[in-house]
Amino acid sequence: MIDFLERYISLILTRRWLVILLAGPVMLAMTAGVQYITITNDYRSLFEDDNPQLLAFDALENTYAASNVALIAVAPETGSVFTREALNAIEELSEAAWGAPHSIRVDSLTNYSHSEAFEDDLIVRPLVVGALELSDDQLAQVEAVALAAPDLAGRLVAYDGQVGGVAITFALPDDPDAAVVEITDYLNGVLAEARSSHPALTYYLSGDVVMNRAFADATRNDLMTFAPIVLLVIVVVTVALLRSALGTLAIIGVLGFIINTTMGFAGWVGTVLNPANSGVAIIVMTVAIAHSVHIVTATLSGLRQGLSREEAIAASLRSNAYPVFLTTVTTAIGFLSLNSSDSPAFHTLGNLVAFGVVCAFVYSMTLLPAVLCVLPLRAPSTKSRHAEFFERFGAFVVARRRYLLVVMCLVVAVLAAGIPRIELTDNWTQYLDDRYEFRRDTDFVIENLTGMETLEYSLRSGQEGGITDPEYLSTVDAFAEWFRGQPEVTHVQAFPDTMKRLNKNMHGDDPEYYRLPDDPELAAQYLLLYELSLPFGSDLNNRIDVSKSATRLTVVLRSLSARQQRELDARAQTWLGSNAPALLTEASGVSIVFAHLSQRNIDSMLVGTLIAMGLISLILLLVFRNVRLGLLSLIPNLIPLVMSFGLWGYLVGRVGLAASVVAAMAFGIIVDDTIHFLSKYLKARREGKSPPEAVRSTFRVVGQALWTTTAVLSAGFLVFASSGFEVSWSLGLLVTLTIVLALLADFLLLPPLLMVIDRRKP
Repeated sequence: MIDFLERYISLILTRRWLVILLAGPVMLAMTAGVQYITITNDYRSLFEDDNPQLLAFDALENTYAASNVALIAVAPETGSVFTREALNAIEELSEAAWGAPHSIRVDSLTNYSHSEAFEDDLIVRPLVVGALELSDDQLAQVEAVALAAPDLAGRLVAYDGQVGGVAITFALPDDPDAAVVEITDYLNGVLAEARSSHPALTYYLSGDVVMNRAFADATRNDLMTFAPIVLLVIVVVTVALLRSALGTLAIIGVLGFIINTTMGFAGWVGTVLNPANSGVAIIVMTVAIAHSVHIVTATLSGLRQGLSREEAIAASLRSNAYPVFLTTVTTAIGFLSLNSSDSPAFHTLGNLVAFGVVCAFVYSMTLLPAVLCVLPLRAPSTKSRHAEFFERFGAFVVARRRYLLVVMCLVVAVLAAGIPRIELTDNWTQYLDDRYEFRRDTDFVIENLTGMETLEYSLRSGQEGGITDPEYLSTVDAFAEWFRGQPEVTHVQAFPDTMKRLNKNMHGDDPEYYRLPDDPELAAQYLLLYELSLPFGSDLNNRIDVSKSATRLTVVLRSLSARQQRELDARAQTWLGSNAPALLTEASGVSIVFAHLSQRNIDSMLVGTLIAMGLISLILLLVFRNVRLGLLSLIPNLIPLVMSFGLWGYLVGRVGLAASVVAAMAFGIIVDDTIHFLSKYLKARREGKSPPEAVRSTFRVVGQALWTTTAVLSAGFLVFASSGFEVSWSLGLLVTLTIVLALLADFLLLPPLLMVIDRRKP
């Protein structure tokens, strides 16, 4: 192995121009694949095709109607929405909404299908027609009807009457991303005109269609903003710590090769990026730099010791080849473990970053030394302040090893106590912070009009035409009333409410008859008459199935976490099991699909993380060929995860979809420091040094490199923490915490443990 490495080093250094000339075309050929990368913002790309909750949701939409909705809320500056101007504005919006691309249904406060009796006839017409011509008495009547309608109040008009709404349903085509852009551009144009025509009214736009556009904008903003910032941070930090402009130039040049090759490969394999994995290039940029930093740092150290440029590069490769190879393997394993995630988006992220890490190893061991050979590289003439610092720091750690061991154990215990505070949950309405208009508008809608998260139930009667059976209607009505009594619920839309209203209408609008009809045949006739009277676009196909054997019950929720949604649905299952076992069914809908994805992803990533940790631990045991040191090496790798998640429990208190993959990613990254530290420590021990001497020698040799890579990695990931997108900021902040705490563990905990446990002879 040693002979092979020497021949390899000699080949790279003597054929340096050939290496550079070959690397260029290879990189360009790979980069050509970038054009084949596609991007989607469809939330369905986060799910496996066989995801049971997604399949159930698809079945619900196939039975009733699509659930792609945009909601416009209209609020006067003061007072009620039941004024001529406000109702006229909602009328205009309702009419304009029909012109939105791909719209199939418009429901609003004004076009609500109000039914009433006129002698022996059933009259069904929009609640408001010609708002500007309404008298005060008519306005009062509209208000009374709207606030008393259970399928309207709390959904398209606030219970206090101060906000009205327009809900637009869309049938998205096979290319939903382009359609979402069309839709939101159209709606924003409509709202711009509405704001100009009615300056006394305020408009708010929300809904899952708008959410897709907001996520797309957030993703694009993050990429356009963070990519140059991360690159600038890497350059500044590397120059400051290496004190070598040419060394930094070599690192940045190699980094460009790594990123281009990785993203080109992504295109050649037909990668589809989405908001969850679109940061591949930035993560690769941040992670892949570590190899180059170690090689350049060791090269500069050799130059400082008087070696020639080629001798310094050769010594650096000799010293770093094995540790860099091992860290490549462990980091790749960490990211490849993302394949255990329940979301294919994280499979893509893990596989591409793992490929980027391998590219980093290849380029760092070929192109980087060749480039360093041709650059007029010089080390600072004076002894590095960093080197002097780490000599003193190593001496401090040796002298205070018992004190440091006790203090670090106490710190770990205190931080670990924060882990039970963590709630494994998600809430898509809070994925964006309030710097985004979508988040501000959604918060207003939730607080003043209706919830944005729903539980959908398809309740089957068991027979064709069975939805007008009194027993079925009574059971569904009881289920709806149970939900209305739950504190987490803001509104329930249920078919029995329609039948109660029709029964009252067909009895001369006598309030005494606002109840379910007793005769199934009569109920069926009421329903048929009502359906024949409904205007275009206001049919009941979104509430009842074609065979009239099932109805859709929609439960609108307050802003709940994923765990709270699952718990509410579990309570509903319990109620159905006890009171209506024939109707027993799980909830569906976008919200609950995401709620289950969070839990499934956390469970699957727990398995994946344990497998990754097991593989990496086995590699460390085999590499160090010493059971005690191999087991000891696990401590500084596991402890940072415990500390970071404990601190996260104190600071944030929840782990969602993005943060659930951090443990596997971070473990693969932080093990790099341990490998470099222990490999240099073991080398010193084999040279006959005692444990304290070996620790001081290790700090002197590798301390600056570990500090530099940690500074670069943490600064790079910390940039993500400034994002307004939770997927980005939670990942960036948690990985940064873990990397920083890993360095503390390797500097303050691992050396004292080594000096306590490793008492064998050299």
